[in-house]
Amino acid sequence: MKLVMDLVVNHTSDEHPWFIESRSSKDNPKRDWYWWRPPREDKEPGAGTASTGAEPNNWGSAFSGPAWEYDQVTGEYYLHLFSRKQPDLNWENPQVRAAVYEMMNWWLDRGVDGFRMDVINFISKNTALPDGPKADGMLFGDGSPYFMSGPRIHEFLHEMHREVFAGRDKPLLTVGEMPGVTVEDAVLFTDPARREVDMVFQFEHVALDQEEGNKWRPKKLRLTDLKESLGRWQEGLAETGWNSLYWGNHDQARAVSRFGDDSPQYRELSAKMLAGILHLHRGTPYVYQGEELGMTNMSFGAISDYRDIEVLNHHREATTHLGHTDAEVLAALAPLNRDNARTPVQWDASRHGGFTTGSPWIAVNPNTSHINAAAQVDNPDSVFSFYRKVIAFRHTEPVVAEGDFSMLLPEDEHVYAFRRSLPGSQASAGVELLVLGNFSAAEHTVDIGDDTWVSAEQVLGNYPDDASLHLRPWELKVFRRQGHS
Repeated sequence: MKLVMDLVVNHTSDEHPWFIESRSSKDNPKRDWYWWRPPREDKEPGAGTASTGAEPNNWGSAFSGPAWEYDQVTGEYYLHLFSRKQPDLNWENPQVRAAVYEMMNWWLDRGVDGFRMDVINFISKNTALPDGPKADGMLFGDGSPYFMSGPRIHEFLHEMHREVFAGRDKPLLTVGEMPGVTVEDAVLFTDPARREVDMVFQFEHVALDQEEGNKWRPKKLRLTDLKESLGRWQEGLAETGWNSLYWGNHDQARAVSRFGDDSPQYRELSAKMLAGILHLHRGTPYVYQGEELGMTNMSFGAISDYRDIEVLNHHREATTHLGHTDAEVLAALAPLNRDNARTPVQWDASRHGGFTTGSPWIAVNPNTSHINAAAQVDNPDSVFSFYRKVIAFRHTEPVVAEGDFSMLLPEDEHVYAFRRSLPGSQASAGVELLVLGNFSAAEHTVDIGDDTWVSAEQVLGNYPDDASLHLRPWELKVFRRQGHS
């Protein structure tokens, strides 16, 4: 087992010693370690709405409200792209970068095996901090054009590699969380010759069920859009770079509720199908806690049930400033809120899901009575056991890690189909996989123009084998053959 740590260096806590020093006075040596700016001229400092307040620019925070907080100690604002308790570090200051690299080396010297780098493509900002475009009906502007993959991002990552990772004999993993990154960007970030990061977490496929990228305006996911996106990433990083594969994480809704069907009839089937589809793409799969159990979204009845600052701030802003009712906002929050994935892990059917004998910070999903680890670990037909099968299959089939990827049936609205193939002269050369997933509760017969696949060996599935290209509701079928011509 390896230990990869979460590395958060775009910002710190407002209780961090660096920030405590920085805010103490304008002439403190660490003042320039963060982004401090005076109020706009002719405006009263305080909590404005960007169009009327004295904030240095009109940027909105990722968690609603302005991206600037007024500090009465020195009469200036500090930048926080996220919570007001998370001030952004000023990476333009070489002392900041040196301190970050020293900390990273400290952890690596103690045996850590790598880092997952939180919003690492936000560390370089346009130093002019210009106003961002402001959409109709929005209180704040969009500052992302001025801090997503900013002007010095590649320079900073090259420097980080040189100061932290270069010269170490131990293999290390670096994965950068990079909102807004494109395939073309990712080729640059993950090209081994450039020495930046090993792979990126991109967000394109987890924004396809939202209107205009607004998670509080959910829409029905079209499978054709999902295939187009993931297929483009497979093709784009086929020769240079490497894909990270995921359905969910701590910032996303539960995978089976979002991409599958969390009803009692189809929850297990769709969770298994999603596992097979994702893990048989080319790249490194990431399993978020509870995904391997088929844990579902939570039903939150009132705003007081939530804990996520993103939810609480949006609810306040939407009901106070945007004219929405409590019921309207709660309905919009339900499908994609982050607390769906932040309820305690369901270990067993006991009180609080076996997570604690105390009072958890957020309620445990009541379905822990039947969706829990204890009920699945020794059950060969469980979602957990199926994940183990899929992972074992990846380890024994070189075609999964090394083979080519070909998307099939790109216009099919219900079936996700692709082929993996491994050319070459080694013993595993000539192996092909056909992967079929039914993303619906209806039955579908697949026509890929090659009926000879029915005579191939079915190596994975979530129903009993039936040697056909007919798919039952939420069915996964994986066929393997070698030397076919």
